[in-house]
Amino acid sequence: MSETLKFLYRQFFLTPPKANVEKSNLRGQTGIVTGANIGLGFEASRQLLELGLSHLILAVRSKEKGNNARIELAREAPGAKIEVWDLNMSNYESISQFTQRCATLPRLDFAILNAGIFKPELEINKVTGHEEVVQVNYLSTALLAIQLLPVMDKKNSTRSRPGTITIVGSETAEWAMFKEQKQDPIFPAFNNPKNFDMQDRYYTSKLLQEILLIEMCRTLPSSRGIVNVVNPGFCYGSGLHAEVTTRYRALGIVFTAIKRMIGRSTSVGARTLVDAAVAQGPASHGQYLSDCARYHFPPQLSGQKGDALSKRVWNETLKELSFANVEGILGSMKEKEMTGKSKGDYLR
Repeated sequence: MSETLKFLYRQFFLTPPKANVEKSNLRGQTGIVTGANIGLGFEASRQLLELGLSHLILAVRSKEKGNNARIELAREAPGAKIEVWDLNMSNYESISQFTQRCATLPRLDFAILNAGIFKPELEINKVTGHEEVVQVNYLSTALLAIQLLPVMDKKNSTRSRPGTITIVGSETAEWAMFKEQKQDPIFPAFNNPKNFDMQDRYYTSKLLQEILLIEMCRTLPSSRGIVNVVNPGFCYGSGLHAEVTTRYRALGIVFTAIKRMIGRSTSVGARTLVDAAVAQGPASHGQYLSDCARYHFPPQLSGQKGDALSKRVWNETLKELSFANVEGILGSMKEKEMTGKSKGDYLR
């Protein structure tokens, strides 16, 4: 069966199950959801509160939109503590300030890194100099995930289960052409207008997230932190393509119609986020999840060519984020023995 047919089969015939309240009771726990004011992030927040989550942090760029979401969620879960924290994924300083604030929490059990963007035109980040989709969906997500690891590890050192970081990916990673890989170095090639295609740029950013997962988990043992990537499926109502529908009205109408025809609701898609963050456990470490089950990585990342590409991207990532000593952070999380697991256990 082709990947397109598999995609359509999942969209029309597979419905991710809702988390069981008794098995996944979150009473007493603290969790973070980024991009939580709308779409998948908001619906995941709602479902986490239904599972009894005691303390929810809505990490958002717009405080006003975050407060509106908090008010609505508080009506449904009046006994929970719900806070709105500033987080601008286009800004490294904002990310570092956010993780420093996380270090003041008495406990931190999981974080769902859901914030992401889709840009219809090439846009360069004025501070970092990188193309904005790659900046937000990959580089900034990498920084946030790595800086959260030691914080979460410390907050869970006395508990039986390590903390979980779930990155919201996409099956579109498998469709990425990633033509920029033909150039060396890779990241500057994303700034070339000739290389920009709005669809493929988003797909490629999601492929980069899976490279992040693979490289982080080569040495990070699940006893120090669980990291996974989850595919929520193609969903309508997420707000991801808002700029496309605003700037290109005709295209937006067609795209919105297609999403409603084959898309899942965000409430159904959010089930996969909740499952990955609170139900899958250590077995999901280093895994790509789809429809609440383990799934294969894109073929672009398999074999020697895949390993070589992954290493190239990772080396450039470490260099870009060297200001935050990310290599040192990951080194400090490494144990002498990887609990008997091989690289293959993490990659497949």
